Amino acid sequence: VQLQASGGGLVQTGGSLRLSCAGSGRTLRNYGLGWFRQAPGKEREFVATINWSGGSTYYADSVKGRFTISRDNAKNTVDLQMSSLKAEDTAVYSCAAGRAYLGTDPGDYIYWGQGTLVTVSS
Repeated sequence: VQLQASGGGLVQTGGSLRLSCAGSGRTLRNYGLGWFRQAPGKEREFVATINWSGGSTYYADSVKGRFTISRDNAKNTVDLQMSSLKAEDTAVYSCAAGRAYLGTDPGDYIYWGQGTLVTVSS
């Protein structure tokens, strides 16, 4: 499975941005999908995850109520809609696919995209 994330960019505090991750090589239907982020000088952290059907999701407390993860198995994609963005959301965002149910640890994921940079300016 190859994953390609896109949609990052520069946005002002309070703004919105939508990230998308497209899978190729194999259907993503059989995988749980997640988004992680890594800010400069910090560890990679969990952001959001969604189960194979899209019926269950889980979010980090820091983004709950502001971010929404969704997937389209027909298009082989997973999106992350980000709203009310804050400066502390600035990071490289990566999508990942794995077998775990609503995994929150990087070790729960097998395949990783290359990341897309989100910069939130105040």
